[in-house]
Amino acid sequence: MPDNHVIERHSFNGLTTLSEALARTAATTLRNAIRQRGQASLIVPGGHTPAVYLPRLAQMDLPWQHVFITLSDERWVEPSSALSNERLIRECFLPLMPCQPQFIPLKTFHAHPDQAMADINERLAGLPSPFSLVILGMGEDGHIASLFPGMNPDPDSDSLCRTATPPAAPSLRISLSLRALINSDRIILVITGKEKRQLVDRLVASPDQSIPFSRLIQARPVELFETD
Repeated sequence: MPDNHVIERHSFNGLTTLSEALARTAATTLRNAIRQRGQASLIVPGGHTPAVYLPRLAQMDLPWQHVFITLSDERWVEPSSALSNERLIRECFLPLMPCQPQFIPLKTFHAHPDQAMADINERLAGLPSPFSLVILGMGEDGHIASLFPGMNPDPDSDSLCRTATPPAAPSLRISLSLRALINSDRIILVITGKEKRQLVDRLVASPDQSIPFSRLIQARPVELFETD
């Protein structure tokens, strides 16, 4: 058997059931972190699937004022853009909470993400570390956050983030580094659809070091929440 560390796979019959289980699991993790450290950090992705499960998580009974939240990655567009992950968080997540967390956006005023690296690293350094919980999605090519196949996920050993140029997308991106993800307390990967489940099966059985998901599961435990 390959040396990978995927420790649990949770399968659900739809996004509604998955969302409920994910919300309860995340709430327990954050509550425990707050109990132990006085505060917690939560990393969330953007995209269509989070728009379904994040509203349920927002409704959980938590002292959200003690939680720091940021994104796993961001498109280098204005926060008002329909492509912005920050906009998703501000519309589908934060307004539904009974009290507000500390939200740390990734987009800055800089014209290019390369120019913003120092500022973004400073922002991320202000989050409770290690991150209490990271929730990720995965693309059909095996990318996580905005770490794409063939990229060096950690070009700078001291950086919590890196810039990214997607293979086929209109905008540059900023992404948490693989090292920052690996060093988190808990990682939950949410995947939907037959194709992604088959990709996970293939990469678990035969890891490919060029694919970020493979490198992640070889480095540390990851829990999978997947729909049937």
